[in-house]
Amino acid sequence: MSSGKPIPRVGFGTATGTLGMAEGYDGVKEAVLRAIAAGYRHFDTSAVYNAEAALGDAVAEAVRAGTIASRDELYVTSKLWLADAHPGLVLPALQKTLQKLKMDYVDLYLIHFPLSMRPLPIGAPLVVKDELVALDMEGVWKDMEECHRRGLAKAIGVSNFSSKKLERLLSFATIPPAANQVEVHPYCRQNKLREYCRAKGIQLCAYSVLGGKGTPWANDSVMNSPVLKDISKERGKTVAQVCIRWVYEQGDVVIVKSFNERRMQENLEIFDWELTDLDRHKISELPESRGNCDFLVHESGPYKTVDEFWDGEITAGQRNQIAVGTNN
Repeated sequence: MSSGKPIPRVGFGTATGTLGMAEGYDGVKEAVLRAIAAGYRHFDTSAVYNAEAALGDAVAEAVRAGTIASRDELYVTSKLWLADAHPGLVLPALQKTLQKLKMDYVDLYLIHFPLSMRPLPIGAPLVVKDELVALDMEGVWKDMEECHRRGLAKAIGVSNFSSKKLERLLSFATIPPAANQVEVHPYCRQNKLREYCRAKGIQLCAYSVLGGKGTPWANDSVMNSPVLKDISKERGKTVAQVCIRWVYEQGDVVIVKSFNERRMQENLEIFDWELTDLDRHKISELPESRGNCDFLVHESGPYKTVDEFWDGEITAGQRNQIAVGTNN
């Protein structure tokens, strides 16, 4: 990382299919406690996940129980939601996040998406497509830098930014983004973006490494892949472990998410073995298909199509899939 303390390469995600509401507070808290006991030290959340309070309480309980010595043993990432992605609203949003987490700082604070939304009344849907507006990138990033200067965010970065958007951000940033969190898995390899990030000293962080089941951008190709199933059988591993190991081998930070205790442990068992060159070659030939970001595009919004949202960083095959309405 270009700033802040070292980031653990495997993180534990706290988003659920209904953004924190399905398992509820107790489910998230218990999952985090089990994850800490299993050895996870990096936790990823967001204001929109409705999981910050549960994560914070779990960390405090783990400290009281002596599972960890202090909060400082953990790396905590949170994100700025669309409705707060406006100049003047960033610092209050982070302060609210810290209040829920019961922490003095986050290790990494990210702009969740490269667009904003007009503030909506309490109880409104999380995303109202005709209320989406262009992100004042320069103004919002200036506020992100202020959060960093105040020590409230030890590092700052972005999420779901294309190379083109990163290039624009770097043109005026005083503090460059430390990380860019995006969808990465064997069917969405992000080679162009990864190369750009490496050249600029930006750490790529991978979410939906198993295809994002249960999310609006779910990609069923991953877990149903005959190629990945064959590789997993040959290695004596699960498909999930093959995916996580492949992303890890790319040099990315991997955000995994399972509240199942057995799978939590399996997701950490990726360090003492490697994929073969043949495995990597087979994965490199899989058809690429990015998850569906349709919920962020609208005819009246800043992005009219998914391709426009990603600034053309979609292969011709992906364009065809989007055109026919498939995501696998």
